[in-house]
Amino acid sequence: MTTELRHDVLRIEGADDPRTGVLPLLRGVGRPGFDAAAAPYPDMARNLEYGRPATLLPYTNQDSYSRDRSTRELPALVLENENLTATFLPGYGGRLWSLVHRPTGRELLHRNPILQPANLALRDAWLAGGVEWNLGATGHWPLTCAPLHAVRLETADGTPVLRMYEFERLRRVVVTIDAWLPPGARTLLVHVALHNPGPAPTPVYWWSNIAVPQSPDARVIAPAERAFHFDYTAQLTMVGFPERDGVEQDQSYPARFAAAADFFMDIPAGERRWITALDAAGTGLVQTSTDRLIGRKLFQWGVAAGGQRWQEWLSGPDAEYIEIQAGLARTQLEHLELPGGETWEWVEAYGLLEADAEGVHGTWDEARAAVDEALERLIARKDLDGALVEAQGFGVGAPNETALPETLHRGSGWGALEIAADELASDVSRPFGSCGAEQQPWLDLLLTKRLPVLDGDLPAPPVSGPKWRSLLEESAGDWHSLYHLGLLRLGDDEHDAAREAWEHSLTDRPNPWALHGLAHLAADPAERADLLILAHRLAPGLRELTVETLQALLAADRAAEALEVVAGLEPVDRDHGRVRLHTAQAALAAGDVDRVRRLLDEGIVVDNLQEGEASLDTLWLTVYPDRPVPHEYDFRMTGS
Repeated sequence: MTTELRHDVLRIEGADDPRTGVLPLLRGVGRPGFDAAAAPYPDMARNLEYGRPATLLPYTNQDSYSRDRSTRELPALVLENENLTATFLPGYGGRLWSLVHRPTGRELLHRNPILQPANLALRDAWLAGGVEWNLGATGHWPLTCAPLHAVRLETADGTPVLRMYEFERLRRVVVTIDAWLPPGARTLLVHVALHNPGPAPTPVYWWSNIAVPQSPDARVIAPAERAFHFDYTAQLTMVGFPERDGVEQDQSYPARFAAAADFFMDIPAGERRWITALDAAGTGLVQTSTDRLIGRKLFQWGVAAGGQRWQEWLSGPDAEYIEIQAGLARTQLEHLELPGGETWEWVEAYGLLEADAEGVHGTWDEARAAVDEALERLIARKDLDGALVEAQGFGVGAPNETALPETLHRGSGWGALEIAADELASDVSRPFGSCGAEQQPWLDLLLTKRLPVLDGDLPAPPVSGPKWRSLLEESAGDWHSLYHLGLLRLGDDEHDAAREAWEHSLTDRPNPWALHGLAHLAADPAERADLLILAHRLAPGLRELTVETLQALLAADRAAEALEVVAGLEPVDRDHGRVRLHTAQAALAAGDVDRVRRLLDEGIVVDNLQEGEASLDTLWLTVYPDRPVPHEYDFRMTGS
């Protein structure tokens, strides 16, 4: 059978897509707890301290989704040979949504039966299921619910290659994901390249997050005897794996444990890099890679009430899953330094592993040996190394260097803007198209030295990079350009300079955007609340600003004012789940327990409840200490 690359449509019950917000994400990624003794490698100790972004600029939130679902039709791209059918969603970060083993009809991934955004990513919206390509910083990447560009290339023998790519603006890195299925191949091959086009080094982070079905007998196996354990008490410690100190059961069977946890496998140098989840018969998905992708991880939701609730929240009933993952570093708490002008690349392989069941479920040594043997039969280590050499030639040396490849899907115009600004080189094998409406104000700045204001006095979407700061430093004079200058200065960690720009912006014209920036810089909770109240008065219908204002008032112990803000909202905003939650919290702080109980009894559904957030169960137990937490409010990640 000739390998085929085709367009398709995924029909699925799904919620509407998240909407891009207006307010930039001024927060960064905090330092998680870890025991210094858990960093036995010199580079690991450095990587744990390096690269956490102080802000998530230039991105804004992706939220305003709901849990109301209808039949959706999503553009899909399908690669297929006689052994595998791989379905990708280019509109959702290029996610590999499904991988079917054709001879048996078996789905190898957790193919989510619903499309339901939830608040697990750096920008909020995230989807469970499939394989997520995850670049940027600790957390799920900014483009997980955003479109990528996609084109068709070919290997030397004419096999089609699906190339997906985008300019990721937080780290200012070009990410390329090539997928191909050689005729007769039993594994899907995926080539990833991260290119830093700038002269300065940038922190990078990569994890391929692979969701696979959970079952009582599923065993996760990797070539390691110990792991870095991280749970929702936010501590990183080294433990034995699969036998942990003080834990009698074998941790490689995730369905036997109540609590959510991460296990980052400590794979010895020189070992082949792989991870797999195998059923009672010794079969299941395996992921392996060339050696640059050193990390492997098991994530489990746990089988306690909270973990079960989270899985139902993300995938509907009866759709339990775990994640086996592969990354650039040993843990997801680390970032690595990608030098200026350099490209890092590797190849991954995904397929059905069929290993000896007795060995798979025998001792840990027997399990690893059984997988090693079966994996070498499925795809030899040397063949994977050869695939990397082949992939490095994709799109290079085409007969007609000016001919663009066939476009399969369009991503954003941000790469085109960077090319226009001479910050990114054009590449015939990665055409970025042209600028769109989001980029037009910045293209105008580039051409006219003036940044225009959008209709409705909304600010232009934020940007990142020294070129744009330089242009604004030279031309900034009105409230809009001064606001953006403040953002770029903040992105460079120059707080005083950012404050000065925002104060000048307010002098030119009172605006909620500069007030929002100043509130971020305010060290005093009362000052932050005061600034956000002023901002809210200027934009009372902007829900994301309303939510931040309520949170600031609660943090400043000003519950009565928070309730006044709620009273002044339009009904549609007052009834929003997150606002209802903050209303209940404010009522509790004000001593109105009856109002809290009424709200809980009526129902509080927070569509964008954050991973690990304990607000609903805490609220319930505070006002109903003698009653168990109802299923709909129990999202506890450490067991119930």
